[in-house]
Amino acid sequence: MELSEQISGTRRLSDVLFFGMLAGCLLVDQITKAWMVAHLPLYRPTDLIPWLAPIFSFTLVENTGVAFGLFPSLGQLFMWLAIVVVVGILAFRRTIPSGDLWVHISLGLVTGGAIGNVIDRLARGYVVDFIDVNFWPLASWPVFNLADAAIVLGVGVLMVDSFLMERERLVIHA
Repeated sequence: MELSEQISGTRRLSDVLFFGMLAGCLLVDQITKAWMVAHLPLYRPTDLIPWLAPIFSFTLVENTGVAFGLFPSLGQLFMWLAIVVVVGILAFRRTIPSGDLWVHISLGLVTGGAIGNVIDRLARGYVVDFIDVNFWPLASWPVFNLADAAIVLGVGVLMVDSFLMERERLVIHA
């Protein structure tokens, strides 16, 4: 196999991983939010899965702010900021080596999550949150959604990947 074919195959794989994570995250996020809005009472904790109640329950919340309900009057500003971030990721991603698959996966998660919350703001004027953590030390953690979880997971993967890559560079240059 020629080098150009290998590069092309790796580029396709990175595209599939990025857009697959983006689409999967967005799809699951929007389906779960629609279901929660249709079936849960607003602001009342509900144990849909009783054996999970010690860990988390579902509480439908209309979040007009940013992450965790902070700055409720600035939701529109942060919606535009999220759009700028998504456009930036889409433009920047093409400069990332196709072999950095974890970076493409994590950027797909972050982008899918950001788009999911932007869709909420555009369609509803607020973000639908519904995951309510019940265990210590997170019992007072703000209610969140799967898009938020995807963003945090994506950033976490980016941080771990960056740490490991930097460590690898230090070992190579030592």
